[in-house]
Amino acid sequence: MKTPTSVQPEVEALLERTKAIVAPGLATALRRVTPELRETVEVQLAGGGKMVRAGLVLLSAAACGGDDAKAVDGAVAIELVHNFSLVHDDIIDGDLERRHRPTVWAAHGVDRAIIAGDGLATLAFQVLLDVPSEQRANAASLLADATQAMIAGQAQDMAFERRGSVTLAECLEMVSGKTAALVRCAACLGAVLSGASDPTISALWEFGHHLGIAFQAVDDLLGIWGAPDATGKPVGNDLRRRKKTIPVCIATSHGVELPASFTTSTEPIDDGDVGTLMDVLESCGARSATIDLSERHVRDALAVLQRAPLADGPRGQLRELANFVVGRDR
Repeated sequence: MKTPTSVQPEVEALLERTKAIVAPGLATALRRVTPELRETVEVQLAGGGKMVRAGLVLLSAAACGGDDAKAVDGAVAIELVHNFSLVHDDIIDGDLERRHRPTVWAAHGVDRAIIAGDGLATLAFQVLLDVPSEQRANAASLLADATQAMIAGQAQDMAFERRGSVTLAECLEMVSGKTAALVRCAACLGAVLSGASDPTISALWEFGHHLGIAFQAVDDLLGIWGAPDATGKPVGNDLRRRKKTIPVCIATSHGVELPASFTTSTEPIDDGDVGTLMDVLESCGARSATIDLSERHVRDALAVLQRAPLADGPRGQLRELANFVVGRDR
């Protein structure tokens, strides 16, 4: 799962460039938020983040011959929707920290966090639709569909927590909405704003879909085996919450019986139970199978990218960003 170290400085430079381009647009957009909520939403955005999705928007435009000016509002909008989802996810999951900072609800309360998330989501579409054009209308429609799919995926994920087991097929369907929907939207949003052809947009959408599945597979690995000093969360965090992540669903789909503390009990899962669950998932091959699944989807993403009619420079940067997704540790 390690990305060659030679590409890391280039990816870091790409993401820093993305932040430099997108940050002013985010600051301008936030001035439209009511003063009673502005500090609250600024708490969320001050945590930073890698801005991978915003980077995909800018690169997809460049790959189709567009420029940053055409794509920047799409990059701002995707970051606003992504952060709206994080604010609400933190409430649902009861997480007190994100990116080593207090979550919005922990700092400002649940009520303010809910409406702050609502405000970020609405603002995203205002940013896209401020300047009337066919391309922007199409981009807003694409983002709305992705947001609806993301919400549906989150609802599935919550429902899975109440079930003893979930098949891998069901899990991947959920992931296709919860995570992949926004990634595949980001991967073609810049192309839409640049007026690219339908076949090119479709290829970038498919690239983003595979990348989104790989992204979530790595997240699921980090949610169980990630180092706390990197992820900001305790080892086995997803297991404590009984989340039916990809490694868990791979295990149960192959007939592995997980401890009752995970599947049927409603009592809190202690460190001993977490350790047992981790050992079971490791010994049955679920961890290695999740790594394989992630790498397979990245290969599929890169194959689509290679076939698509794109400019070589941005195509290479999209390739590096995809490889970064499976090599990250947080």
